[in-house]
Amino acid sequence: MNKLVSVVLMAVLTVVSLMAFSSNSYADETKMVGTITKITVSADKKSATVILKDSKSEKDVTIVISDELTLDKFADKRIVEGDEIRCKYESVNGVNASKMFKKTAGC
Repeated sequence: MNKLVSVVLMAVLTVVSLMAFSSNSYADETKMVGTITKITVSADKKSATVILKDSKSEKDVTIVISDELTLDKFADKRIVEGDEIRCKYESVNGVNASKMFKKTAGC
């Protein structure tokens, strides 16, 4: 009887731990390549909103950038409107937050 209870308990713990970790590891991350149509840097220069035209679907996608490296590239014009960009972003509360944002040819 004790053996059966411990086997069931281990199975329940395994299922619970898998469910806890699976929700975090499967975030809604999207990859895309597109051309920048508009860059808007905030007044405090701590974030920027970029509109990319997806090269596959031809749809406009708005992405929020908050990492300093990319913001520095906007400031010194290493990334400008018309550049082709490869990016990864995650949809959080309806906002597409950038995870990776760089030129396809490299910077």
